[in-house]
Amino acid sequence: MGIGSTRRWVGLTLTLLLACEGKIVSQGGPGGAMPSAAALKMGPTGAHRLSRDEYDNTVRDLLGDTTGEGFALLPEDAHDPFDNNYLTQLASQSLIAAAEQVATDVAQRLVADPQRLQSLLPCTPTGPGDSACLKRFISTFGRRALRRPLTDAEVAEYATLQSFAVEKNDFKVAVGLVVQAMLQDPEFLYRIERGSPAAGAAGTFKLSQFEVATRLAYFLWGSAPPDWLLDTAGSGQLGTGDQIRAAAVRLLGDAHARARVDRFHALWLGFHQLPHPVDLTQAFRTETGALIQKVVFDDHADYFQLFTSTQTYANAMLVTKYGLATAPPASGYTWVPYGTSGRKGILSQGAVLSAGANCGDTSPTQRGIFVRSRLLCETIQPPPPNVDVDQKPTSPTSNCKVDRYQAHSANGNCNTCHRRLDPVGFGLEAYDTSGTFRTHDLGEPTCPISGDGVLDGVGNFNGPGGLADLLVASPGFETCITTQLFRFAMGRNETADDADLIALLTRSFHDGQRHFDQLLLEVVSDPRFVYRREE
Repeated sequence: MGIGSTRRWVGLTLTLLLACEGKIVSQGGPGGAMPSAAALKMGPTGAHRLSRDEYDNTVRDLLGDTTGEGFALLPEDAHDPFDNNYLTQLASQSLIAAAEQVATDVAQRLVADPQRLQSLLPCTPTGPGDSACLKRFISTFGRRALRRPLTDAEVAEYATLQSFAVEKNDFKVAVGLVVQAMLQDPEFLYRIERGSPAAGAAGTFKLSQFEVATRLAYFLWGSAPPDWLLDTAGSGQLGTGDQIRAAAVRLLGDAHARARVDRFHALWLGFHQLPHPVDLTQAFRTETGALIQKVVFDDHADYFQLFTSTQTYANAMLVTKYGLATAPPASGYTWVPYGTSGRKGILSQGAVLSAGANCGDTSPTQRGIFVRSRLLCETIQPPPPNVDVDQKPTSPTSNCKVDRYQAHSANGNCNTCHRRLDPVGFGLEAYDTSGTFRTHDLGEPTCPISGDGVLDGVGNFNGPGGLADLLVASPGFETCITTQLFRFAMGRNETADDADLIALLTRSFHDGQRHFDQLLLEVVSDPRFVYRREE
């Protein structure tokens, strides 16, 4: 290609090294009244690579390309549970090769689609050598792809690709090469935040307004900032908390935000990938997505209703599967009551109950880990290295799961953890790996399931409905919700320096009657949102 990928990736390496050392040249910070950075406590952060989901969203919004090829070709993202932790997003040879392949494919599809190509060009070229038109395209597309205005020198560098258009007597050849090169640019693949040194706070940098726009868009949309947001940044109207909040309100009014909120929950609650046939997976995702949209956006309801709702959005397949005492809809989906089924809220849905399988059946231990780590934000230590976590627990006297797990946890090496985890999982045991209610162990009709569980330090429960009641009554649940959102927003886990912010967000969430959309706004309008602290 015209601009060598080798030079681009050497630039990437140098850029990332400089970013980690806090030596990247400043591009200026946002204006407006903001508290002194010295008074703000926050943990460090670094350059964030686009996740596979963010990459595909960005290519879709920049170029109208909906193939989703990046998800298939780019290296798989680590999930902890989120896919955007910058500490796991390291450059690699496989990333370089995949990025080049995807960029090449995307550019080729673009130039082969006259309608899409014409919609991207800000001018009508007079011929293959029309340098003014190419430079206009480089400037407009480059601002969107790199999330900032290009310098004259950068425009001139990309414009050297016009020689290939002249050689081939085809203007679109240059356009394709520009797109191909930009999709491999370090500033496309990574959100590299420079900022300017903050007065009185060594190692802290105030983000430029274009960097704020980018951070805002990838948090709330999982995609590049739209033109109107870049225009807002360019006019200096994204520098105060009120201005950022106003932009966020506008972003939240778009369908992109609904998809992003769904993505947050899918990663957090473990249903972004489901191990079921296509029709059942689609039914689960439709059901769960509808409840999230209803609580967060349509009703602007107390967020706890996500966990305590007494109805669900089901088709005939799900009504039958859940054994609900209501007539299945003749077609499509409708809101139906859970009735006396014992189900309540999102934790009773098959999408969430699919988490925690092992050896072809539910794992009380894995479900206990899920509840304690995902819903209460407790740190679960890994098992000893000599323990085979994939081995099915056994008992010398019984084939019933409750007895097998009790014998397993009696082991001195396992007891400490399993006595906190297994009783939680057994409270969900009456629901199999796809959320179907059952009364006995899989393949063991003589082994009844009581469904009784214990969440040590919180209380006893039976089934996901009972667990939901315990959680919403636990102060730790609210804190965990805001902690998980913080991790998703900032692309990293919290440090001790983030405790003040998480406590502030939790109080605001509680005092504001737990409106999740307002919690999103509180995150972005906090002064810390426009700063980064070097590692």
